[in-house]
This record gives sequence, structure tokens and C-alpha cells, in this order.
Amino acid sequence: MGSTSAENHGTDGTAAVGRRDLIKRSAALGLISVPAMSFLSACASGGGGDDGEKAKAGEKTAKNPLGVNESAPMEFVLFDGGFGKEYAEDAVKIYEKNFPGAKVKFSATQKIQSTLQPRFNQGTPPDLIDNSGAEQMDMGTLVGKNQLADLTPLLDAPSYDDPAKKVRDTLRPGIVEMGQFDGEKVWILYYAYTVYGVWYSRKALTALDEEYPETWDQMLAVCAKAKKKGIAGWTYPGKYPYYIPFSLYPMIAKVGGAEVLDAIDNLEPNAWKHPAVKACFDAYYELYRKGYILRGTPGLDHIQSQTAWAQGKALFLPNGSWVENESANVIPDDFEVTVSAPSGLDSSDKLPFGTIWASGGEPFVVPAKANNGAGGMEQLRIMLSEASSRNFTSKVKSLTAYNGGTDGITLTPGLKAGVAALEKAGQNVVNPRLQDWYVQLQKEKIGVAGLGEMMAGRLTPAEAIKKIQNFADEAAKDDSIKHYKHQ
Repeated sequence: MGSTSAENHGTDGTAAVGRRDLIKRSAALGLISVPAMSFLSACASGGGGDDGEKAKAGEKTAKNPLGVNESAPMEFVLFDGGFGKEYAEDAVKIYEKNFPGAKVKFSATQKIQSTLQPRFNQGTPPDLIDNSGAEQMDMGTLVGKNQLADLTPLLDAPSYDDPAKKVRDTLRPGIVEMGQFDGEKVWILYYAYTVYGVWYSRKALTALDEEYPETWDQMLAVCAKAKKKGIAGWTYPGKYPYYIPFSLYPMIAKVGGAEVLDAIDNLEPNAWKHPAVKACFDAYYELYRKGYILRGTPGLDHIQSQTAWAQGKALFLPNGSWVENESANVIPDDFEVTVSAPSGLDSSDKLPFGTIWASGGEPFVVPAKANNGAGGMEQLRIMLSEASSRNFTSKVKSLTAYNGGTDGITLTPGLKAGVAALEKAGQNVVNPRLQDWYVQLQKEKIGVAGLGEMMAGRLTPAEAIKKIQNFADEAAKDDSIKHYKHQ
């Protein structure tokens, strides 16, 4: 999968959005080899070096609530991926207009780690970084070594458009929490926003004379109907089964409550043995047992499974909102790409239908030793305005962390469906943290050795749960792993 990086895709800011998001996520999940050890050992020095000349604070005013020094230079390094550079360059122009005496140095690179790691260690990092891509720096290490600035001043500042609202009050659900590791401090601002769920063609469901199934009995009935027409119910990337949780985890939350996912994230003893987990594993196993999964799925990668889905060989696909752009070359024009929250079990579920997983991508950070950290935060405040958010969404076909910014834009079918799914979810948006906190556990153990084996029929649900609980217990006892907990 390493050869399918964002570097190999277009730089027009649209064609490669899905790949860009996937690469970032793949790196986070350890699917792309990153020379992490060199970074970890380098960070162990704690940053070292000269602090450099920190810019003196400017006067705080209504137009300059963060007290940016109006003549201090500001440096911004962006990851040069599928989202392109234009949205960031446009936001930089606003900064330069607001602070005409400030010189902004803007650059974009795919080599985030190798370019910036030495500068962190010398104590001379840029003021704002989009820490993304296959060379993403390890977030846990940056936080653990006190190398990032707390973004609370930005979040508590007046929003760019409405001084009566704080920046934090303009953000989508889960964005603030995603930037936290321990306690209340926020170290990361995720700028893009991904909706996970069950993706399907509305046209294909209409042809079956069906609506999206809200309960599992209805799901099985739709799959049975499809099977009679020679169409599989589901497919997924069997080589990378960490996609399965994109719909399975929010289903677990729907059935048992969000606290079940929190317990799993916290590596609590017996968290995986909760009745809601067992019920959902049993439900997914039914798809295998009844022959509703596309033949050969365990051997497919993400592109192959998405292509089979786009060709109408399977109805449903667990995935993220990058899939529309990633598969744009194989999705028919009349496909009507749609996403739904996962089906539940029945009326006894704790949360309503519509409960969905949505969370941030594209992590922006301000280094603790930045010379002009206030400038870096101000640049982010500009990017979180309605105009900048709308600019991003119209150019790269992705939502931002700003809760709005879609008015007046012609949304693609998938993006429109994602917005509708978020509206339906309301406050019932979950954000499992395993994939951020415990990369190897989530990807290799739970994903490949647990869920992948169960969905291929090589483990029963009971066996998969036992195995996964053992993996979680091992991680909980491993002192070499930094442990995080929901507050």
C-alpha cells in the first residue's frame, strides 16, 4: 500500500482528496512504514537547543484578540497532499492583509517528519504545522515531550465572524476532544472532518424497492433480497479490516451506549465482553454465515473492495467520506453515493437510529517553541472562519471542523449525504479513540487478528471477543505504551 501515497495523485486539490485522507489515516494506523524510531529517539532529548527569539506579544484588541505582534514574521508549513495548497494560501493572504507589516513564510512539503524533526530538536520549529501524510510526526510523542503549545487560547478567543461566540463554540462535535490527550489541554486542531458509516448507492437500493434498513432484521432481509438478484450484501477491505469498525463501533454505541466505547478506549477489564459488543459481533457474523459478503472479500484491498461496490457487486461498504473522491473514476454518474449511520439491533438500543462516527482529520499544531505561536493560532482562527471553511469545502469537496460553511456550495452527492447524516445524528456523534491512542492494537490486533478473522469465518464471535480482550489486557499492562483515558 505504500506505493499508493498522496504523492502519486493529482495536486489540484480535488482528485486526490480521498487518497490524501486515507494516507494520513494509514500512516496513523501504521499501514505505511514510517521511520518512527529515529523520531522517537530524537524527541527523547526533549527539544533541546536555543529557544530562539520569541516574538514580543502585541496589543490585544477586538480585531487582534490573541495579541499577535503585528510586525513579527510567521512561518506556516503545510502537508502537500490531496487537499492541495490553495486553501491554505488563500487563508495566508487574509493574515497578510490583516497584518501588513508581517512577513509570512509559507511552504508545503510531503516530508513533514524529515523536514521538521531536526528543527524541533534545535528549538526552531515553524509557528503552524499541518502534521499529516505518510511522514506524520508521532502525536503522542510530541505531546509527551511537551513540544506542542496548548491551543486553549485559540479555542477561547472570539470567533472570526462573531465576537459573541468563542472559536470552540463554532466547531463540529468531537473536534475539541480529539485534540486532547490528558486532561483539558488541547494540543491539536483537526481541520478536516470525516463522516464514517455504511456507504451505498441510493439507485441500487431503489432498484430493490428498499430503503436503508434501520434494524438488523431489516438489514438481513435487504441482503437476502439482493442475494436473489446476484448482488452481495456487503464488501469491505479484507486486507485492511480496520475499516469494519467504521460502522461496527458506532453500532456498538447505539446498542449499548457511548460509555461502552469509552470503556474500550480506556482498556478497562472485560470492556469487550459487554453484551452490546457480543450482540453486534453476532450480528456482523450473520453476514458471513448467511453468505451475504461478496465472495473473495477477505483478499481485497481498499481499492478493490470499493471498485466492486461501485460496479454494483455489493450493496453496502463500511468506509469514510473520502471514498467518494477516492473512487470517483469508477463510480457511475447515476450511482447516487449515500452514507447512513449503521443499522441498530432493535427498539431496545440505548441510542436512536442516526448515531454515527464522525471525527477530525488534517491535524494542525503550534509548537511550544514557536517564535510566533500567537501568529500560528491567529492563522488557524482565520481558517476557522465561515469564508475560509466554505473555500476549503468548495475546492476540495470535504467538510471542515467549522460547523457550517456549506451554504451556497453545490455539494457532491456523498458530501450532501454526509451533511444530512450529521444533521440526523445531532448530538449522537461518537468518536472512538483507539485508532489515535493505540495504533498497533487497533490495526493489527483488533482489526486483522480479531475482526478480520471473524468476518472471514475463521473465528466465532465468542472466540474473536476473547482474543481481542486478551490483546486489550496486554496493552493495558504494557508499561512501554503511554496510556490515555477519557476524562
